[in-house]
Amino acid sequence: MVEMCGLDSDRTALLALYDLDAGGFRSLDDITAFAAQLCDAPVALVSIVEEERQRFLARTGLDATETPRDVSFCALAMLGEEIFVVPDATLDPRFADNPLVTGAPHIRFYAGAPLTAANGTPLGALCVIDTVPRADLTPMQRQGLALMARQVMVELEGRRRDRDIIARQRMDAAAMADSDRMFRTLADTMPQMVWSTLPDGYHDYYNARWYEYTGMPVGSTDGEAWSGMFHPDDQERAWSRWRHSLASGDPYEIEYRLRHHSGDYRWTLGRALPIRDAAGNITRWIGTCTEIHEQKLMMEEREMIAHELSHRIKNIFSVIAGLIGLSARQHPEIGEVADDLRDRILALGRAHDFVRPHSAESAPKVGQGQGHLWGILTQIFAPYRGTEGSRILLSGDDVRIDDRSATPLALLFHELATNAAKYGALSVPEGRVHLHVAVEGKDVRIDWREEGGPAVAPAEQAGFGSRLMTLSVERQLGGRIVRDWQADGLRISLWIPSRSMSRAAGTA
Repeated sequence: MVEMCGLDSDRTALLALYDLDAGGFRSLDDITAFAAQLCDAPVALVSIVEEERQRFLARTGLDATETPRDVSFCALAMLGEEIFVVPDATLDPRFADNPLVTGAPHIRFYAGAPLTAANGTPLGALCVIDTVPRADLTPMQRQGLALMARQVMVELEGRRRDRDIIARQRMDAAAMADSDRMFRTLADTMPQMVWSTLPDGYHDYYNARWYEYTGMPVGSTDGEAWSGMFHPDDQERAWSRWRHSLASGDPYEIEYRLRHHSGDYRWTLGRALPIRDAAGNITRWIGTCTEIHEQKLMMEEREMIAHELSHRIKNIFSVIAGLIGLSARQHPEIGEVADDLRDRILALGRAHDFVRPHSAESAPKVGQGQGHLWGILTQIFAPYRGTEGSRILLSGDDVRIDDRSATPLALLFHELATNAAKYGALSVPEGRVHLHVAVEGKDVRIDWREEGGPAVAPAEQAGFGSRLMTLSVERQLGGRIVRDWQADGLRISLWIPSRSMSRAAGTA
């Protein structure tokens, strides 16, 4: 192996033979696009390591055309004979502080196949990069990446200036034919169905797996005949999505039912990415079809079970409320307490049905704010609407909530509204409540302000309702609550972590 402390004059002269400044690496663009597809990675690069930089002759999924050599992963990958793999760059002391790891493009997984000249001089690497850690490539992906690295060198060697123009032309033609054979051979060994089209969308290639899966004769699905393989109910949707991708250049992705050679239609995930030339023009589309039938059926089954569980939970709320009502009729002395408890149970039931509807009929209608705070507040505050509209006025941000926060929020605001109706602003006709929601950093602040009601003095000892509100805010939601008894009405301020309101907020 050549010592790589620096580029000597011989190596600099060798790189000059490839005429890299002339550009025109269309075939290498095809290779990086296919490498990204094969390895299911968002970024693939052909990198040439020079004295002070690494230059990307071809790239998929990255805008940069070069980076400094001192941050290059490929500078190490090119020194070996095998594929160089970094499962998680944040855990590798060689790369943990690398600006390409700590910043964009946030490299986590890296796999690079060395690019080596015929005389053994290392030039760079063909690499794939992911933003999430991975244990390794699969054996097929390793084989494919090594094969394509050799093909990159075939393409580069084809560019070397030769005094015999005719010989170079023959070598280029042979290399292109060999590249095409390699591509088709590699595509035929993949477990996925692989296809490609011309820029206008004309399908001109399918791998062996497609014909094996569909049972169609070779060439019978070229052109637009492919759409006849879809379930009739999916054809227009698939065509519309494909026409959009052709017009916009956006990646193509859709789930549809594809006819199997058995005659059954099976759920399939279709994807395609455009290959572009140096000017940004699409030169070809490469796509894959992956059967997801079992996963689709499993998801539908899980959804059905979730709906059934939700329905049973809603019934439990109704049964408990009924039992409380029955007990109250048999023991009138607990009637007031029973009524409060039943109302709380019913509020929980409405909150549960809002975020976990057990059927299409029970789900909130379009525009009713499912998954957002104002939607569930509208449900809780519905009994307090007057002839002129709601007496509880909402303003500010309509933040996201989920099933985890719905229950404590329902209890909290049911308790506030009930107390206001008994003792506070809603106990008199002219009283109003203003509720304002605002996102403050990592918290959601909620201000409850009563106006126009009788003055309410703080209780000497916290009652059950007050303890219930504190439990909901502090214990269940991890927030804090501040009460302020003003002459014109009660004011309460809440600070609740956004991550407690919705799981989605915690991962943003």
